Amino acid sequence: MLRRTMATQLQRAGVSVKEIADVLRHKSLDTAYSYARVDVEQLRAMALPWPGSPS
Repeated sequence: MLRRTMATQLQRAGVSVKEIADVLRHKSLDTAYSYARVDVEQLRAMALPWPGSPS
């Protein structure tokens, strides 16, 4: 749980998956990708409105 929490905090801070893998000492990036999650709130803030829809 500690490793996942750390990876999540690093990801939210904008740290790359490669850097997270290095910090957690993974030999493969594929292992670090298991920590990658979509932050829906950040994605929503970045999304552009659909063309023609009210803003």
